[in-house]
Amino acid sequence: MARRLDDITSFDPAESYEFTNNEIDGNCYRRLVAPDPDDARRLVGDVAAAWDAAPDGSRFTFHLRPDVTFATGRPVTADDAAFSLARVVRLDRAPGFIIRQFGWTADNVDRLIRAEDARTLVLDVPRPAAAGYVLHCLSANAGSIVDRDTVRAHAVGDDLGRGWLARHTAGAGPYRLTAFEASDHVTLERNPHAAGPARMARIVLRHVPDPSAQRLLLARGDVDIARDLTADQLAGLAGDPRFSLVSAAQATSLYVAMNQAHALLRAPDMIAALKWAIDYDGIAAWLTPRTWDVCQSFLPSCLPGAIGDRPYHHDPDRARALLARVGVARGTPVTLDFATAAPSADIAQVIQANLAAIGLAVTLIPGDQRQVITRTRQRRHQLALMGWGADYFDPNSNAQAFCENPDDGEDGPLKIVAWRSHYRDPALDAASRAAGRETDEARRLADYAALQRRFMATAPFVMLLQQNAVAALGPGVAGLRLGALPDFTRYGTITRH
Repeated sequence: MARRLDDITSFDPAESYEFTNNEIDGNCYRRLVAPDPDDARRLVGDVAAAWDAAPDGSRFTFHLRPDVTFATGRPVTADDAAFSLARVVRLDRAPGFIIRQFGWTADNVDRLIRAEDARTLVLDVPRPAAAGYVLHCLSANAGSIVDRDTVRAHAVGDDLGRGWLARHTAGAGPYRLTAFEASDHVTLERNPHAAGPARMARIVLRHVPDPSAQRLLLARGDVDIARDLTADQLAGLAGDPRFSLVSAAQATSLYVAMNQAHALLRAPDMIAALKWAIDYDGIAAWLTPRTWDVCQSFLPSCLPGAIGDRPYHHDPDRARALLARVGVARGTPVTLDFATAAPSADIAQVIQANLAAIGLAVTLIPGDQRQVITRTRQRRHQLALMGWGADYFDPNSNAQAFCENPDDGEDGPLKIVAWRSHYRDPALDAASRAAGRETDEARRLADYAALQRRFMATAPFVMLLQQNAVAALGPGVAGLRLGALPDFTRYGTITRH
């Protein structure tokens, strides 16, 4: 498999927060619950055969399967699951908030997350929440169950095995990590003890950052799967019977942020004008076919609670009329930060042309991804073309990011999307928090639907596109299942004839 591998930092599920290492972990570990491969919005048991949830969201009891086995051959027990979740809380690395947000701390975790016997795990939740919310967070990579005995055997001091797990795995998934060289390759071998073992004995991922090189290797048969081909390259393969394409909608969004620190961008008519100015369908059809689709909500279509409304289309006359009401003079300057990586550079040029057509003179400020993220985190942008991926597979992840900003000061507790653009709508913030606390699942999803529509109408963000992951498979290769999140992608069903 050829793909970019230069984002790998650690394979430890308590620390892994990047696309590639999360995908690897998804094939080396199992969790209490997991997304249904046919519909990621539906959760099914993984290590857990069944579970019970208190109506008020204060306690969850999981009954574990007896036939799940680590790569060492040792059965997975409730003690392993309790140790794994407590370990995430104690280490408190980047993804730790996904588990900690329900009120578990280093001081209370041993009391609140416990094994009643080898097959029964009890979670007492200090901050009760909807069952779907808690379960989706447990399905995240941070919820992976590690082999307690193996991790303890490799612990150094009080690191809870973090140093060793950075370059090794200790899971019960279909594969185990056997070799890793940074920015070069990753080798996975079949877990011989896994229930329903993987079809392929070995998967080798090669670091090939150039899509053209990936395409050449695929054509020559030097790789079986290419993961990062461009829209043009995918179009060329679509009509070739030797190759097949597989795709999946991703929980990744592309949007334009309007920094509310700038008076020009605060007027509601200015915000609306930008939303009517953009040629959404033209961008998707001409720049990102197969790879990005139009999505105007902060919830991509694959996430639970997504509504799929598209209230805006390319209407420059309407946008110009809105600007006239604000009194914006023709040629008014504004800057747009964007990353030079595809497809952002091409999209930024279309946005520049779209806004020029309504009278705004856009100066493009290119940079690498790290530079653009740094500028927006420092709140130094005017407009910024940005990407955002859900941290976990629940609507609360993106609702919190885009709608909540309880304190806009420099020490605000949520320094994510809304905060970075000085966007604070107390009513929207309160509605998002209330949706996160709602324990009735039907009411909760209805609350998120209303939240999305209010956000679309008023928020200073132009939601543009939702990513599709597309992989090209060579002759005789089948069975790769791409996921809505990287760690939902599955290798175990891959076959090669």
